Amino acid sequence: MNYWLMKSEPSCYSIDDLKKDKKTHWDSIRNYQARNFMRDDMKVGDRVLFYHSNANPPHVAGFAKVASKPYPDPTQFDKKSEYFDPKSTTENPRWMLVDISYTKKCKEPLNLADIKINPKLSGMVVAQRGSRLSIQPVSQKHFEYVEKMCL
Repeated sequence: MNYWLMKSEPSCYSIDDLKKDKKTHWDSIRNYQARNFMRDDMKVGDRVLFYHSNANPPHVAGFAKVASKPYPDPTQFDKKSEYFDPKSTTENPRWMLVDISYTKKCKEPLNLADIKINPKLSGMVVAQRGSRLSIQPVSQKHFEYVEKMCL
């Protein structure tokens, strides 16, 4: 099993939206490293920290699970979408996505500032200077510690 942190702006899609929907596709990722994590490394059942970026303050808001194998992101083929990619074809799609399903919401969100000062969370990618990647691997040790702090 792998562990991940997936970022979403709460004004676009929040943990409450996922709780209501129960499951969603994680589309519109246009970073090759994040795409590669979804395409090559994510497996059904992997656990996810659902992170609210561009929030005040940014924070871990809840938990989810990877709910599907990777498949082509349909927004890459939609000429009306801001995520349309003219170089992508159905025979050779460039962009992939996975579905995630809701697990639980944090009783108390874990703020980025608290992650950064906690020595037990040292090394988390999200706490590193300049870390902007929307999908990041998380160690099992860090995931479980965050889970204990949030629940």
